[in-house]
Amino acid sequence: MATVTRKTQETSVQVTVNFDGTGICKAATGIPFLDHMLHQISCHSLIDLDVQAQGDWEIDDHHTNEDVGITLGKAIAKALARRKGIARFGHFIAPLDEALVQTVLDFSGRPHLSYGLRIPTQRIGDYDTQLVREFFVAMVNHAQMTLHILQLDGINSHHIVEATFKAFAYSMRMAVEIDPRRVSKIPSSKGVL
Repeated sequence: MATVTRKTQETSVQVTVNFDGTGICKAATGIPFLDHMLHQISCHSLIDLDVQAQGDWEIDDHHTNEDVGITLGKAIAKALARRKGIARFGHFIAPLDEALVQTVLDFSGRPHLSYGLRIPTQRIGDYDTQLVREFFVAMVNHAQMTLHILQLDGINSHHIVEATFKAFAYSMRMAVEIDPRRVSKIPSSKGVL
């Protein structure tokens, strides 16, 4: 479990994660679609999330969206600490009607994002779909994970993005599970992540 607070001249964000949770989510970012996606992460990973944000929404959603990603990434890294005993790797393919998205992640300690979404519209409601990539870039860099996102099918923007967040949630659930044969060991032949 970890809580991280980030305050800048543009935003104020606080995130609490509980890896031993049941999928309870409280999200109030001021960006309704982002709140909906955070609920998908929590529900499908069974990680409790509490995400509270104030931002300069009068400019646009970019700063808040990015800073939520940064703060969530930092909270994930802090909660995992040295990453002892975790499975480390996770993967999942999630369908949502015609959309099909695969995510593969590694809590490697090395941030990297391969982003293969082809979102056909620039907006989902008021949400700028370019912000999906910005959210994942920020989170990956600060959680120090490797994440590959592959779109296998899909024509509906909402379905594509929601399938992505669901696939990510299940991948993370798999990766952070404790391996009973490695409870006190770091999952690396180097002995460090």
